Amino acid sequence: MFWPMLAVALGFLGIAVLGVLAIKVFLEAQRLGRQVAHTTERINRAAEDLERAAEDLTRTGGALR
Repeated sequence: MFWPMLAVALGFLGIAVLGVLAIKVFLEAQRLGRQVAHTTERINRAAEDLERAAEDLTRTGGALR
């Protein structure tokens, strides 16, 4: 009777550990998603700034000539 109970207990413990790890992975994936969204916004802002700077340069006729 001892071995079947031990097997059931270890099986439950294994499932509990997998559940905890799944929750950790889920939370880290959410954090990564937020970081990707924030970085995308920063890249878009930088691209807009670069576009505005290029427009200003073309309006001045290329001051580097």
